[in-house]
Amino acid sequence: MRVRLGAGPAYQIARGEIAEAIGPLVETRNVVVNRPAVATGLSVFDAGGNFADGVIAHDGEWMGGETFVSFDRKAVSLIAKQGNQAQLLC
Repeated sequence: MRVRLGAGPAYQIARGEIAEAIGPLVETRNVVVNRPAVATGLSVFDAGGNFADGVIAHDGEWMGGETFVSFDRKAVSLIAKQGNQAQLLC
């Protein structure tokens, strides 16, 4: 799998390796993260989606949003399967 981090070059990294790297990073004492957001991101990522979509869905809900809205059909489907309100924009 080719993974693009931001606008830079794509790297050959297996999805499992990415998920395995995030866990220990979050547990590092000198790293501060929003653990629930990371957990949601990993949940969406583990289901085959994009980590960022999970984080965005979590943060939107945390800020009072009721529905995750996206042009990304797969993201909307995965967020909805996790029991959240999600709407596809055409």
